[in-house]
Amino acid sequence: MSGVNKVILIGNLGSDPQVRYTPQGTAVANFSVATTEKFTNKNGERESRTEWHRIVAWSKLAEICSQYLKKGKQVYIEGRIQTRQWDDKEGNKRTSTEIVATNMVMLGRAGDAGGDAGAQEFPDDEQATQEAPAGQEDDLPF
Repeated sequence: MSGVNKVILIGNLGSDPQVRYTPQGTAVANFSVATTEKFTNKNGERESRTEWHRIVAWSKLAEICSQYLKKGKQVYIEGRIQTRQWDDKEGNKRTSTEIVATNMVMLGRAGDAGGDAGAQEFPDDEQATQEAPAGQEDDLPF
């Protein structure tokens, strides 16, 4: 049996998407999403814990994210976890774990800080032809 690498997040954008283009002209958007977990601790007090997630979207999905998403908006993100390693300018090893988005749905009602005009789904139809960063090609088991 092969493994499963699937992430589903519902949270709020911590920043507007930043879009860049590869030398081949493929769009890539980067943004952050915060998810907050609320719970009661062992003393019966209410607490919350916020996790920040780095999101990367490619191709058409990247362009859609940059056009429609804004800081504070609520969003559903579906994708996979990817960890990258590189050497920085000083030669130090750096690591980044991010979510590569394959589907995005804007949530909330029209006029809310949480979203635009209700839920709108934007799947990544070009997922099979997306450009991955150099050295990040997937090893497909088929």
